[in-house]
Amino acid sequence: MVDTLVVLVPYILRGLEVTLSVTAVALFSGLAIGVIIAVLRVYGGRTLARFLAGYVAVIRSLPHVLLLLVFYILLASFIDLSPFWAGSLSIAIISSAYQAEIIRGAILSVPEGQMMAARSIGMGRLKAIWFVVLPQAFRHVIPPWSNEAAIVIKDSSLVYILGVPEILRQAQYYSARTYQPFLAYLTVAAIYFVLTFTTNRGLDLLERKIRIPI
Repeated sequence: MVDTLVVLVPYILRGLEVTLSVTAVALFSGLAIGVIIAVLRVYGGRTLARFLAGYVAVIRSLPHVLLLLVFYILLASFIDLSPFWAGSLSIAIISSAYQAEIIRGAILSVPEGQMMAARSIGMGRLKAIWFVVLPQAFRHVIPPWSNEAAIVIKDSSLVYILGVPEILRQAQYYSARTYQPFLAYLTVAAIYFVLTFTTNRGLDLLERKIRIPI
């Protein structure tokens, strides 16, 4: 058992950098897109808000595996991207719909008087959103956003179906060679647990540090 783990763990960890890279690209690209969607839904007018609400509803109602394949095919049709980048950006698009709702809720939690006060001292609308509303909203967004971060970590495994050599694909390679799938996939499960647990605990600490005093 110990001898097997000595070989197995380093082999699977070869894919850890890929897993972390997919997660980082998907999470923060999704955050950027989600912020734009959330701001436009709140401040962009009724027509645009309805259109974006429909986009969010469609994304959130379909299986992530199906969306990944659809976006991967679409991206590959227009841009010459590697499976890593196509898969990561596809997950980012999926995550953006969830992050947009989280950020929209945080924006709506900021009192309207903050925008009015910013405009009264001469700030333009965009400047007031960027420098007054969003900084306060992001303080409220961390607890629900930590859940989305954990989901994106786990969704990074979806690029497995595109042949990207992340940890789940490494486990599949190992089990195909050794016929020991249980131990290989159990190791992957342990790695995902460590990643999600440490990410959530780290964001909990950040949330407590920057929390707005009541």
